[in-house]
Amino acid sequence: MPNKLLSKIPAINKILLLDRIKELINSYSEVAVKSAIKSYIENIKNKILNEELYEVPSLEKIVDEVEKIVEKEDENSLRRVINATGTILHTNLGRSLLSQKIKGNIESIAFNYSNLEFDIDNKKRGSRYVHLIDIIKKITGAEDVLVVNNNAAAVLLTLNTLVKDKEIVVSRGELVEIGGAFRIPEIIKLSGGIPIEVGTTNKTHLKDYENSINENTGALLKVHTSNYKILGFTKEVSNEEIAYLARENELVSINDLGSGQLVDFSKYGLPYEPTVKEVLDSGIDIVTFSGDKLLGGPQAGIIVGKKEYIDKMKKNQLTRALRVDKMTLAALEATLKLYLDEKVALEHIPTLHMISLSKERLFGKADVLKTKLSDLDFMITIEEDKAEVGGGSYPASSLESVVVKLEHKNLSSTEIERRLLEVEIPIITRIKDNSIILDMRTLRTREFDLVKNSLEKITK
Repeated sequence: MPNKLLSKIPAINKILLLDRIKELINSYSEVAVKSAIKSYIENIKNKILNEELYEVPSLEKIVDEVEKIVEKEDENSLRRVINATGTILHTNLGRSLLSQKIKGNIESIAFNYSNLEFDIDNKKRGSRYVHLIDIIKKITGAEDVLVVNNNAAAVLLTLNTLVKDKEIVVSRGELVEIGGAFRIPEIIKLSGGIPIEVGTTNKTHLKDYENSINENTGALLKVHTSNYKILGFTKEVSNEEIAYLARENELVSINDLGSGQLVDFSKYGLPYEPTVKEVLDSGIDIVTFSGDKLLGGPQAGIIVGKKEYIDKMKKNQLTRALRVDKMTLAALEATLKLYLDEKVALEHIPTLHMISLSKERLFGKADVLKTKLSDLDFMITIEEDKAEVGGGSYPASSLESVVVKLEHKNLSSTEIERRLLEVEIPIITRIKDNSIILDMRTLRTREFDLVKNSLEKITK
């Protein structure tokens, strides 16, 4: 029986002669269409052999399925989604959104030649790193700057350059694991350094650092525990104490600030965390932090601090392997320029804007969305809730937020959630009390119409 069915499967050459297939080839490509036909025919054969199919599909059915395959494979793997979860720096959804204000700068650099490594004034080859030095020095007060592709790379380069084959003293309570199981002790070892753990998980004193210093010590490392909190009976050594002890012993003081911030967010309902400038002002020699977390820019690792140390890093062969491209530099420079006026930064950098939104503005957004969705077949309520910064930042803290709750008369919340993931621009939500939650901190007003159209489509 299977062999008889297999013989009835039309030949690929015959399928390629069909008018609709020729139209598909004109719209896409012969390679894409042939690949889709082969894939579908192979699927039919396997189902017949496994006795899961007892009839060969018609030519019309085959063409329909081939068309679906071609259209599906033509979609980009990396796609836009809508974040309605309330987690601002959602690692799975790409963390920070770039400001619309910097769009022109990125387009100008991406679609044209640029002076990436050309010194126009002196008519000679220049360095790609000079484009960020002035703006970062102005904002942070640093002596010098170097930018690499992410903060893990920034830590690796710093340690490999300054303290390779030396002992690096770090508190046990700061031996963090960041996303993807990357751990500080492993990064230290990879850099060529020797990790020396001092203190205990919950308490580390200045004397713990002092007692560990010997002739092979190279640096005192402080790691900001931005992705977790130890509460209760705790003690940590301040940046000022670390910096002073390092100077007294002719060592390098390094602070991995992680999701470093340039604005004090305690004004917007979050606990106080030191800014990059404040850490540098404490006397720390080198500070590393991310560009795509609380700064609100592209993925990058930013190294700021003493010029004598950063000059050495620029000569390290690792720097070329870890360097950033022209679009990252363009996006980061334009983002940083917004920080010259904090009000401008808070309004136009999406991460900062979402964090600083007042509850009144959130309620206003919720009212607009409720009205927009009022003709759909949902029970709609507005409630106060909690949102998160995310991205490993402020782990023990939340932001007051406002949500729109949707409950359909016939469909369950899990079914609505599933269908929202299948629309052209997937909408990422969360479920609470058997209702779909749309959080106003991360759902942008310009996305309201897209949400309405999608909800309308999936509930017809």
